[in-house]
Amino acid sequence: MNVPRASLRASCALALLLAGCGIRLVPTWGPVSTPEAPQAIGPYSQAFRAGDTLYLAGQLGLDPATRELVPGGIQAETRRVLENLKAVLTEAGFSLGEVVQAQVFLADLADFAAMNEVYATYFPKDPPARATVQVAALPRGARVEIALVAVRKWSS
Repeated sequence: MNVPRASLRASCALALLLAGCGIRLVPTWGPVSTPEAPQAIGPYSQAFRAGDTLYLAGQLGLDPATRELVPGGIQAETRRVLENLKAVLTEAGFSLGEVVQAQVFLADLADFAAMNEVYATYFPKDPPARATVQVAALPRGARVEIALVAVRKWSS
């Protein structure tokens, strides 16, 4: 596709003007990635934006810098998982308040109460719909994995 130079210059000028005003142009379709969360360990994206909806891949309690599981058990892992997810949401211009659905995978349902205690602090008001299941195993020996779906909130 051939884009006329004048059109390209105008688009670049608009982008620079908006950036100078603190407005960031965000693509409405495509993968989202941030170094503030662990990079994908397979052929998938940290998240994928489709219009006003953001689908976040499951995150483990991995430290983004070391890519190792954080020590401290289920509560520490849950906190790290949610911080990783929050970083991806932020990169895409979303917030925890726009999360509408969560999927929680636990290696042991006996950890439910401890996970839930931490989880509740991240969604104190209008928590998203959620499913929580026990799985046979999680990658890297993790105790918890959480995936989210967020939908853009428009203020009136």
